Amino acid sequence: MIRAKASDWWRTTPVSDGITLIDEPHIQPFYRCNCWHIRGGDEDLLVDSGMGVVSLREWVPLVTERPLLAVASHTHFDHIGCHHEFPHRAVHRAEAHLLAAPSRKAVLADPYVTDGIFNSLPPEPYESAAYEVTPAPATRLLEDGDILAAGPRRFEVIHTPGHSPGGIALWEAATGVLISGDIVYDGPLIEDTYHSDMGDYIRSMERLLHLPVRIVHGGHFPSFPGARLREIIEDWLGRRAGG
Repeated sequence: MIRAKASDWWRTTPVSDGITLIDEPHIQPFYRCNCWHIRGGDEDLLVDSGMGVVSLREWVPLVTERPLLAVASHTHFDHIGCHHEFPHRAVHRAEAHLLAAPSRKAVLADPYVTDGIFNSLPPEPYESAAYEVTPAPATRLLEDGDILAAGPRRFEVIHTPGHSPGGIALWEAATGVLISGDIVYDGPLIEDTYHSDMGDYIRSMERLLHLPVRIVHGGHFPSFPGARLREIIEDWLGRRAGG
């Protein structure tokens, strides 16, 4: 398999509401994390940071323009790989130990990280068998209901366990923006990791169903409107009730 250049690894796509999608196009869509940069005036937020196989700070100037808080929607390998590059890091209390000590199995790199998840391999000396996430102990522990500020913007932390114990979504009521992490996106949802919990997943989905969401920026796949969110959740809950 060919190797990509570091300069080509990252892609930035402005979406709306001062939010920019940062992603890794050489990773196959199912495994490709959406990293969300939120411009907030004098300070910004970054939700998730990709696999960590190519430096985010070195190759994406957007993340170094202002002080920034790197938030982990949860601690699976594809979401926290570059968190160690940022001095200010936030994660839900339930997964702080995983951000601080991210063993391959604990962050799902084992068994998912193989050459097969790439369209083009990262630059040398990357090897899938040797891949590890660099520890990045949190400087802020998050709880349900906390507020993350980015200049004048205010995002409420919504604890959304189910996919993982410390999963969170960020809700900006003023704009109707929901950054949902991996609890819900418009694609195949993962409900069977070693620390997933179906009861928690159902409760998290029921909670999100009642938010007046305008637009959803998920952890994977394209963004979608609030009407589609309600459709996804109602269909998902209906299949669980029928099962």
